Amino acid sequence: MSKLKTNKSALKRFKITKNKIQRRPVKQNHFNAKDTGKETRGKRGYKDLPLVDEKNMKKILPYI
Repeated sequence: MSKLKTNKSALKRFKITKNKIQRRPVKQNHFNAKDTGKETRGKRGYKDLPLVDEKNMKKILPYI
């Protein structure tokens, strides 16, 4: 039986902590000048991934 491969694109886009998987907020790369202050602050840092999606991520990132 061979080992499962880790999905490298997913590995680059998600942050894995001890208890949860986190993601970057969407729509934050460019065209941000027109955003309100509330939107700009909301795009900072990482957001927790919902539990439904976390199960799928564990299949894509098996050894992490």
